[in-house]
Amino acid sequence: MRTVTVVGASLSGLYAARELRAQGFDGRLVLVGDETHAPYDRPPLSKDFLTGRADEARLALTDAEERAGLDAHWLLGVRARGLDARGRAVLLDDGRTVPTDGVVIATGASARRLPGDGLAGVHTLRTLDDARALREELIHGPRRVVVIGGGFIGAETASSCAGLGHDVTVVEAAPLPLVAPLGPEMAAVCAALHRRGGVELVTGLGVAALRGSGAGASRGRDAPRPGRAQEGPAGPPVTGVELSDGRILPADVVIVGIGATPNTGWLAGSTLALRDGVLCDDGCVTGLPQVVAVGDVARVGGSRAEHWTSATEQPRVAVGNLLAGHTVGTVRSVPYFWSDQYGARIQFAGRRRQTDTVRVAEGTVEDGAPGDDGLLALYERDGRTTAVLSVDRPRPFTRARRQLAYDQGPVEPATAAHLGRRPNGDRPASRRGSPGDPVTR
Repeated sequence: MRTVTVVGASLSGLYAARELRAQGFDGRLVLVGDETHAPYDRPPLSKDFLTGRADEARLALTDAEERAGLDAHWLLGVRARGLDARGRAVLLDDGRTVPTDGVVIATGASARRLPGDGLAGVHTLRTLDDARALREELIHGPRRVVVIGGGFIGAETASSCAGLGHDVTVVEAAPLPLVAPLGPEMAAVCAALHRRGGVELVTGLGVAALRGSGAGASRGRDAPRPGRAQEGPAGPPVTGVELSDGRILPADVVIVGIGATPNTGWLAGSTLALRDGVLCDDGCVTGLPQVVAVGDVARVGGSRAEHWTSATEQPRVAVGNLLAGHTVGTVRSVPYFWSDQYGARIQFAGRRRQTDTVRVAEGTVEDGAPGDDGLLALYERDGRTTAVLSVDRPRPFTRARRQLAYDQGPVEPATAAHLGRRPNGDRPASRRGSPGDPVTR
């Protein structure tokens, strides 16, 4: 394997590039990214960056010295438009072709949008450019902010907006925010953080339309459609959000946080199986042994996880399998996520089922919300712990999370050392001894 192309230059793409070099790949390494920015950290966008506590420099995931050490060819600001698996090439939007022997798909996901979100003042929050635009709007005095969606992005953004002094309402179609991962008991406890933060929470109702000044209502009761930020001139300013029960919430700013759609459109027509992501086995390997997928775009072993930890853990195994030419290791980490809301840190690890019982093992619940001493809740099934939730109890949570990983069994990473041969098989290559540019026209 002389050339590997990583399509996607964000968190999982960067980690894949690091793993390629760490596991001994010394051939050509190409990274393709549709944003013009070097890799940056997304979690702070809805928190410290939005509130002005962190600048863009603090978001950077890499620096010039590391990029030089990776010895990679960076193609930023250009999208992939196709994968020619038979010809072993990645096709770019600008007409160029990247010949390659192996591909790491790390194209992530795009924020879902609502019909009518072309109105001025309607935002999603997925990219640095999204965060820049929203932050600019929030600094011009108090605003009436409606956040559609009470998941992680919605809750964190609502918390940041409230902290900036804005009047905030969160609309969540489910009975409670985060009810799917946390279950009803603990979701209710965490939902109380909104009330504590001075944010109104409206649950069990969908959005019928976004209303704009002079434009009436832009309706759309169908499922949200995926897409990127609106281009071209903005429409009339948003004035309100019409709920499914007919109520209208006045709004100067609307933030749509209703999930994300994996970026697989560029793979249409390829032989890869696509269903809510790129279908992979437990080792991130697709139907083509020379193609692996990691991060938000990858459906690994039947599930797709849009979490920071998945994006950073999967590349190690995926790269080992790519260099081996087949699956020699699998991803077996315990699912984990965290969220910072209203000054509290929520952490969750494990796999909860609806039939699991939950009990507060440490801390207290006061008036339906976590007490000042936080809480640690254990989810249990057949006498064993299956998941753990913490609110501001980081040390006991870490112990419980480690125990979950121990109970699951050791992870067997796929690395070149396990293969007993060169990571490039019978085709050793030197990235410094290969003439020419890996990109052709």
